[in-house]
Amino acid sequence: MTDFMTPQQIADRTSAAVGAAVSAGRDLGLPVTDARVLHDVFSVVVHLAPAPVVVRVPVVLPDHADVAFQARRQRTELDVTRWLDEHGCPVIPPSPLVPREPVERDGFSMTFWSYVEEDRSREPDYVANAESTAALHAALRTYPGELEFLAAAEPPFVTDGLAALDGRVDLLPAADLDRARREWEVLEPLVSSRAAFEEAFPGVDLQPIHGDSPPANIFPGVHGDLYADFELVTLGPVEWDLAALGPEHHQAYERGARRHGARPLDEDMLKFVNAIGMLRAVTCLALIPQLPVLTEYLQPAVEHWRTLPFAGGLTG
Repeated sequence: MTDFMTPQQIADRTSAAVGAAVSAGRDLGLPVTDARVLHDVFSVVVHLAPAPVVVRVPVVLPDHADVAFQARRQRTELDVTRWLDEHGCPVIPPSPLVPREPVERDGFSMTFWSYVEEDRSREPDYVANAESTAALHAALRTYPGELEFLAAAEPPFVTDGLAALDGRVDLLPAADLDRARREWEVLEPLVSSRAAFEEAFPGVDLQPIHGDSPPANIFPGVHGDLYADFELVTLGPVEWDLAALGPEHHQAYERGARRHGARPLDEDMLKFVNAIGMLRAVTCLALIPQLPVLTEYLQPAVEHWRTLPFAGGLTG
């Protein structure tokens, strides 16, 4: 196949995102003379120096995530992080220097955040981060805003992604695609319907959760750790935020949960969220043409998925 983006096309996409962020920032009254890219993977993250503002511009997206869809999700993220910040939870907050809402520019939908200096001397401690996730869940438990049920599972992304992989044996062999589709037939109703979920998992409570592995999204600021990247914030079981982690991380989380009076993790729910997480990883193969570097990260996940029980063993 020849539809993979070239390095030059990716560089042009990054340049366009930076240009849009700088233009939007200046229009909002920010002094921007030395913009620099901090990260460039699924989003281009730009520090609008010297302003203490960072812009996140999503650039690698599934087909259904148009600008209007992105803006709806970004408004939820901004609302949740603002509320957490106001209630003393350590998060990277939306920038107070601009209106706290998504900004559309040149086909991009972007959000503006306070710049925080990173402590680059520390390696991530995912076990400690898993324990800290229990404190985040305790803080989120009383969030008063309305959240969608398991929006982080992104059913349209999985459905459309599996369809896009049809015939793409360069990305996923036909036998693997057949298994993924059959797993999705089992799992999709449980992430698309709260009633179906609650019937399958009686007694597992739902609450606001981060949605995208908070142990991997704790930012090491120079003045302390901050929870970050709430793009997939949703209503769901706390186990969702522990997907793909091992027993050591689960034990660490439960230590934190006990301190906050929360329930222990449910083993069947862990199987469920792990099964969904693995299927989402398989579906991400459909994004490789937009971001070819994903291949080296996703192939080990796909190889691991092949060794696992069908649909996480939930049908046995």
